[in-house]
Amino acid sequence: MTIADTEASKLSIFRHVLLLLLGVLCLSSAQAQDEGNYAAEAMQANRLLDRAVAYYREKGEAAFAAFSRQGEFVDGEFYVYVVDTSGVMLASGGPSANLVGRNIGGVLDAELNKSFKAALALPEDGETHSADYHWVNWVDGKTERKRVFFRRVGERIFAVGYYMPRSSKQEAIQLLERASAAIAVNPAKVIEQVNSLDMEFIRDDLYVFIVDLDTLKFSAHGYNLRLVGTEFRALQSADQKRIGIQMLDALKKGGGYAEVSYLWRNPASNRLEQKSTLLRQVGRYAVAVGYYIRPGT
Repeated sequence: MTIADTEASKLSIFRHVLLLLLGVLCLSSAQAQDEGNYAAEAMQANRLLDRAVAYYREKGEAAFAAFSRQGEFVDGEFYVYVVDTSGVMLASGGPSANLVGRNIGGVLDAELNKSFKAALALPEDGETHSADYHWVNWVDGKTERKRVFFRRVGERIFAVGYYMPRSSKQEAIQLLERASAAIAVNPAKVIEQVNSLDMEFIRDDLYVFIVDLDTLKFSAHGYNLRLVGTEFRALQSADQKRIGIQMLDALKKGGGYAEVSYLWRNPASNRLEQKSTLLRQVGRYAVAVGYYIRPGT
């Protein structure tokens, strides 16, 4: 790797960290943000954050060395990092360790720098806050949604996060409701938006697809455009079950609402996983959003 490549890589990491901190301004306390699907991870992250803050109160800045090496403050994907209120990375047990000692505010344009400073200026209120952002998972190299919990202690901000590769059922329901309400007003516009991969109808691993119940063909698909115009009844699961027909039958029996579970290949992980699709009839259309079922739930 050349020096230019190394600097470009560092700049990319800087921007990810800054996006992480900027997200703080849009979220309330950690307790209000926990999702049932990741309750165990949230608890583990908060425990590690509590331990890190307690250790810092006992050891002072000598604690930073412990945070920055593989040890008791690194547990799989869970690690501690610390930023001061001037924007300098002080410690990290994860891939951002190469940022230690660097002021990350200098790479921002004027608008981002203003927001970044506002995030760092949040008062020491004794509460744990949370933010969501996207980050490369150092375990599999994939960019995934991550939630970070952080707390300010004096001039230091302590943080611990975890990855959230699967959206929750509640998030799928919310996206389904938004798409259903929109298609009731203007079907043609929503179909165009979904087929153009408009982010209004995409959230992480969630997307919308629409079936014309008169023709029984896909009208729109928020991930695989090759399915548009094809026969919905021909849709099969990874284990060759005719899930298109199952969904249509379930929708009819459910009076216009249904949920069908099946085996599907997750393009994010490239693994076969259980998936559940929620469907709602709106006029002549079936609107659908699927979510991956977390193992063990």
